[in-house]
Amino acid sequence: MDRIRISDLLVRCILGINEDERREKQDVVINLVLHADIHQAGKSDNMRDTVDYRALKKRVLAMAERSQYFLVEALAEAIAELCLEHQAVRQVDVCVEKPNALRFARSVAVEITRKR
Repeated sequence: MDRIRISDLLVRCILGINEDERREKQDVVINLVLHADIHQAGKSDNMRDTVDYRALKKRVLAMAERSQYFLVEALAEAIAELCLEHQAVRQVDVCVEKPNALRFARSVAVEITRKR
């Protein structure tokens, strides 16, 4: 299976269980690997034969910005479900990173893989 990688997508959203996390949007970094057969797109050079990753990026950002999840795990799951709505995407690897979530750590991340 071929892969399309979207790296270091930055979004601001409500995410967390603490009172201050529920009041103020915070930075979240999203990384995606979309597994799809893009062989035909390589041959045809036609957008119809691949995943429109620009449109998918916009959908992920819009959903995440509106979200108010308590857990990073829940946001990752919602992103995976959204990606798998695209017919060509057979599997998705999602990494949601929350910078400065822990004292003395640069970030905390949750990584999941979902298949259709």
